[in-house]
Amino acid sequence: MIGIAIYLLLFLAGLFTLVVCLLSGQFPDWTTPFQLPITCGLAGGFGGVLYCLRGLYLNYSVKKQWSSEWYPWYIIRPLVSILTGGVSFLFLKAGLLFLESQTEATSSNFGFYALAFIAGLNVDKFISKIEDLAQATWGIEKSRASKDSK
Repeated sequence: MIGIAIYLLLFLAGLFTLVVCLLSGQFPDWTTPFQLPITCGLAGGFGGVLYCLRGLYLNYSVKKQWSSEWYPWYIIRPLVSILTGGVSFLFLKAGLLFLESQTEATSSNFGFYALAFIAGLNVDKFISKIEDLAQATWGIEKSRASKDSK
């Protein structure tokens, strides 16, 4: 359990470091056009780490049901959250998800960051919503994993 907690805290520190580097302009110049998707991925990572830290606290301290069988989940979940944060950017940018009814020239990117954080925080629900969207828009059936979880 201590190893997982250290891993998550180091992952969190790595995310903070990347955000600081990004905001201070220490990323290579070729990444400039990709700052918003990168930041969305990082926001998703923050959501994922928060969810894992909460799970660690609940399962170890509150429910007293800590199991080493969940170690892979705690290790992989923050990485998956980064990916879902990045994917949330793609769906917003493509216009498949909407944050506000009208776009203003002065609108900020906070909506992108908020959705990316939520996507990283609750990967399962986000993927389920994306599959609902794909099914409604293109008739693509949900994955077996989504069907089995209901």
